[in-house]
Amino acid sequence: MLTVAAAELLACSANEAKYDITGKNAPKDGAKVSLVDRRIEDAIDSAVVIDGAFHMKGKAAKDAFLGIVVEDFDWNFPLINDGVPMEIDFTDSSLTGSALNTRLTECDKRNGREYDRLNRLVKDYLALPKEEQAAGEDAFVAEYEKVYQQFVDTKLAIIEENKDNLIPVAFIENVPEVVGYQKFKELLSMDAPFTRHPFVSDLKASVEEAMAEEIKADDAKNAVIGKKFLDLEEADPEGNMHKLSEYVGKGNWVLVDFWASWCGPCKAEMPNVVAAYKKYHGKGFEVVGLSFDREKEPWLEAILEWNMPWIHLSDLNYWKTVAAKVYSVNAIPDNLLIDPEGIVVARGLRGEALEKKLAEIYK
Repeated sequence: MLTVAAAELLACSANEAKYDITGKNAPKDGAKVSLVDRRIEDAIDSAVVIDGAFHMKGKAAKDAFLGIVVEDFDWNFPLINDGVPMEIDFTDSSLTGSALNTRLTECDKRNGREYDRLNRLVKDYLALPKEEQAAGEDAFVAEYEKVYQQFVDTKLAIIEENKDNLIPVAFIENVPEVVGYQKFKELLSMDAPFTRHPFVSDLKASVEEAMAEEIKADDAKNAVIGKKFLDLEEADPEGNMHKLSEYVGKGNWVLVDFWASWCGPCKAEMPNVVAAYKKYHGKGFEVVGLSFDREKEPWLEAILEWNMPWIHLSDLNYWKTVAAKVYSVNAIPDNLLIDPEGIVVARGLRGEALEKKLAEIYK
């Protein structure tokens, strides 16, 4: 009869598989090589490169999603621990072993090529002089969207082509942010081996928790719509204190704009707000900017440089600003459109959406 301890040991062994990993032609002697369990993001083994080679041998969970990380080497090697010995050749960044891991490496290279194209495109554009960037911005955006879509399509194709095995485990991690939560849910609803992998189960739980928090935050943000605005008090550029109620609910439509000088998306969006102000200010439209800055000088410089000729207030408390607390602001740019009676009628109007709403109001 088996003892309880012996039974537990056999059960544990049944859920483990040996790994035997050899590396050759490594570019740097003395470099540390780590075998990382991607589920816990922790190293479970390590070795040092000697004469261009290394060797790691041991046990890990069967079918665990692992990664080989080499110090000062750009490429990381994903693998599934299926018990078959494997070899890494740094000459061409190849990993060969079982049919599964050999194919996984080829898929990883395929995905990497598309990612590198995307990075090169951005790097080349940012290397241009500012005037050339401005002149070529439309062409860059069009090309970026095209290359990004190719990157997305490649990732999804790899998952679709390998739904009968565990290869998608290595490519599913950033799918929610790349193609959205709904598509992520669709992929995990497939009757496929990878959807039942522990790494994917953990990822699903993490994403669902994040989505629940996001929905909660959105509910808090949208709770103000249809209700009377909430008053607050901050200083103007001269240091004089003002209440929001001095400008809102006084018979005019008002856009309360949450922004900061350090916020790149705010700078990109500001020309739309400026255009709306110039077009409708004469008809009574007003803007009150509530800055999330923490230093006065950059705040004042941005007001001038971005041509923002409206009311400005800030307590210079960064994300701890009273505006963030009162209106549940967790990302900027953001805004509130408030009617002449002081009722919040819309939130987060940007670009064409802002213009369309104001055109409707000021027929």
